[in-house]
Amino acid sequence: VQLQASGGGLVQPGGSLRLSCAASGRTFSSNYMGWFRQAPEKEREFVATIRRNGGHTYYADSVKGRFAISKDAAKNTVYLQMNNLKPDDTAVYYCASSSGILSTIRNPNQYNYWGQGTLVTVSS
Repeated sequence: VQLQASGGGLVQPGGSLRLSCAASGRTFSSNYMGWFRQAPEKEREFVATIRRNGGHTYYADSVKGRFAISKDAAKNTVYLQMNNLKPDDTAVYYCASSSGILSTIRNPNQYNYWGQGTLVTVSS
C-alpha cells in the first residue's frame, strides 16, 4: 500500500484546511485509514480514523467537533477536514493504513503503512 498525503499549509487560528490521502496498491488489506500528527519534540499522536467497510469514524478528544474524517471509495482517498484550527494543531500530519482491530486503532504501532507527512502550521 502506498499513501500520498497532501493539503497542508499555513492558516490563521480559526481557519480551515482539508488534508487528502490517496491510497494505491493492496488497499483491500486495510481495515482502517487514519490520521496522526507529530509536533516538534512530541510523540506522534492519534487524530482520527475511519473504518474501510462501513465508514465508522473515531476521533481524539482534542479534535472532536472540529475535525471530520471521510473517504471516497471510488478515488481510494481519505480526507481530514479541519475547522476552527488552533495553534496547538500545528504539526506534521501523517495518514496511515491499519489491518488491525478496533481496540488498537489509536496505537500508531498498529498501522502498517504511512504516507510522507504534510505540515500544518496554525499561526497569525
